[in-house]
Amino acid sequence: MMLTGAQIIWESLIQQDARLVFGYPGGAILPTYDALYDYQDRIRHVLVRHEENAALAADAYARATGKVGVCMATSGPGATNLVTGLANAMMDSSPIVAITGQVASHLVGTDAFQETDVTGVTLPVTKHNYLVMDINELPQVMAEAFFVAKSGRPGPVLVDICKDVQQKSIEYTPITNVQMRGYRAVKPMHKQDMSSLLQAAANLIDHARRPVILAGQGIKHAEAHGELCEFINKTGIPVTTTLLGIGVLSEDHPLNLRMMGMHGEAFVNTAIANADLLIALGMRFDDRVTGNLSQYAKNAKVIHVDIDAAEINKNVPADVPIVGNVKDVLQALIEMVANSSHKDWMKTINEWREDTKARDVLNQELPDDMLLAPHVIRAIWEATGGECTIATDVGQHQMWETQYFQHTRRNQLLTSGGLGTMGFALPAAIGAKFGRPEDEVWAIAGDGGFQMSIPELATVIQEKLNVKIAIVNNHYLGMVRQWQDLIHNKRYSQTYMWTPDFVKLAEAYGILGLRATNRTDMIHIIDQARAHDGPVLCEFMVEPEMNVFPMVMPGSALSEMARRQPAALGTGMDAVK
Repeated sequence: MMLTGAQIIWESLIQQDARLVFGYPGGAILPTYDALYDYQDRIRHVLVRHEENAALAADAYARATGKVGVCMATSGPGATNLVTGLANAMMDSSPIVAITGQVASHLVGTDAFQETDVTGVTLPVTKHNYLVMDINELPQVMAEAFFVAKSGRPGPVLVDICKDVQQKSIEYTPITNVQMRGYRAVKPMHKQDMSSLLQAAANLIDHARRPVILAGQGIKHAEAHGELCEFINKTGIPVTTTLLGIGVLSEDHPLNLRMMGMHGEAFVNTAIANADLLIALGMRFDDRVTGNLSQYAKNAKVIHVDIDAAEINKNVPADVPIVGNVKDVLQALIEMVANSSHKDWMKTINEWREDTKARDVLNQELPDDMLLAPHVIRAIWEATGGECTIATDVGQHQMWETQYFQHTRRNQLLTSGGLGTMGFALPAAIGAKFGRPEDEVWAIAGDGGFQMSIPELATVIQEKLNVKIAIVNNHYLGMVRQWQDLIHNKRYSQTYMWTPDFVKLAEAYGILGLRATNRTDMIHIIDQARAHDGPVLCEFMVEPEMNVFPMVMPGSALSEMARRQPAALGTGMDAVK
């Protein structure tokens, strides 16, 4: 077939079964959008209102489906607007392919209108990127982009395509087999090749008295949920998850301790601090998980399994380092370890758990009309029965979501972890709804983060998406204010935030807007939102100066937590040890 470069782009996407694109047109990508006119029956294009949100929506679509997400933008400002979304995908290992237009090849390097060195700009925040100046390279590059994005440790790949390349024509032959010199995705593990490491791991597991599994997002990418469940059922080892690991094991499983780290449950961090063996599966020991590294799990041996060799021994030294696919490693270990239980260890952990429950703010006596952010999260969980997909923004509400929503479904929570991208919730909910059209999808955002992606309300309406939006409004940049409260002597500098009337704003977009100021109204509007056949924006006016506890202070050991104060809220909200 004689095809233009623009047509080759769309044919390549169809070949990769990537039939959904989030994008925004412009001059340098215009030939590709012109060709899209003839592919509308085979490609669904979603017109976002800002290119960053195209990348974030593609990221969430990838997380929701396991497929590669695709976003598209023009050159210059269009491409640079993708950078935050690409960095988000890079930090959270999300497979996306970003396609950008570039000025004509003879203009590259001349500072032409809307020219930016996009491959240079995005080099640190992509797994790989390409500048295509020759149409003969385009079919191979497109195939390689998808291969790199989804193989090994997933990540974002950018393909920058000159405008004249999109306009020229060649005889097109689909690329069906990708082989790249110098690129080695992790191969399936053969037990005989790693027998000594596996045996060492099995020996540590069989002899441990206080073991803890640290489960990360790598389990999701490996689709090793079943193997994890089988492994813990055989060994009786409790599991705690990273933020992005939430959803690898149902949180109603008796061995699931839930989230660890800076705002994880206090009893979980105490268990890690007292463990004699940590089994890290598909996680990278980032600072929000470990606290002060010099004080981290000082009496524990460490087994670290990760598909990315760069993560092994990067932050925490491993006694047994295993580079490989978590699914393969767990399958091998299940055959090697003995049947066991750790009843005494779990009894101790559960005693710590009861102390944590006693300090829970929702177990305190509060005024009847007081509405807290945890009330909102818990009410959404109760109303939905946990049968929904949640996309959160970043900040206090994000942490409260992890504490007060019980995740029983696989990969239920879509959130920005490594980069902490404010504005993530709404575009992520859009991506999630396309990926899971039958799911009830909730975007939970703070008043700060939501104002970074307000324009995507227009996308929700134009695409007729039935998403529910919960704005937890405390009139502050809540997590920043919390740090100012606890670390900077309550010097609230530039964290108070005026907000528009979100209900009227929703109505201006043609969206049903609802507001609650107390717990009775809260329950009513959640029910009303769920019953409405269409998008709904719910604004919850919550207590403005509530902090997220527990909190591991910067520089502190994981076990040195500021804890929830077991007293009614008000002026006495300072943290206590």
